Amino acid sequence: VDTMILAVAATEIEMQPFLAEFAGDASSCLTLVTGVGPVETAVCLTRFLCLLEQPVEAVVNFGIGGAYLQPAGSKQPALLDLCLAEQEVLGDFGISLPDEIVPLDRSLTGEIMYSLGGELLEAGQRLLESHGLVCHTGVFITVNGVSGTLCRGEMLRARWQGICENMEGAAVARVCREFSLPCLELRAVSNYVEDRQPASWRLHEACREAGRAAALIIKGLSV
Repeated sequence: VDTMILAVAATEIEMQPFLAEFAGDASSCLTLVTGVGPVETAVCLTRFLCLLEQPVEAVVNFGIGGAYLQPAGSKQPALLDLCLAEQEVLGDFGISLPDEIVPLDRSLTGEIMYSLGGELLEAGQRLLESHGLVCHTGVFITVNGVSGTLCRGEMLRARWQGICENMEGAAVARVCREFSLPCLELRAVSNYVEDRQPASWRLHEACREAGRAAALIIKGLSV
């Protein structure tokens, strides 16, 4: 029996290249477009899983993300590179000060960092590498407001040692933990987290790379 996997993306723009890779036959997976941001994602995914008649065995969350600029000597994800999350964190949840965001007491909020390591991450890496695709791994930071300045990006990167910024991943990870579902998160770098330069963004190409890579992984896991 094939393994049934749920493929999750925030937008139709991110989902379409993934569907194209299956040429109309995505029988080994279900798909869900959640909408943008952690609240919409958590509500949409929870509702979907609660109403699902056919159980899924894993969730693959994919899309585009911004790469934080790493300090000298650290590996820097480049535009269109693939990144896999080892951990996800609600990075801007807390008290916003001029030069830092201080997390609230965990007794009030519960955990805000979620582990995405383990067998599914290792399998995803192996499948990508078997197709000659190199990927970065590390901490992904989920935010409600994307970083529009290098200063804020550096503050978040340094606080959490993050490699990639997005708006949904921690919500997906939290919901998957609630439903005891393994979760893999994959993103292709569409831009650097710096003072905003939309002319240099590569959104559509990154959507294509993320969709292609997610399809490779899901096809491989479903064998």
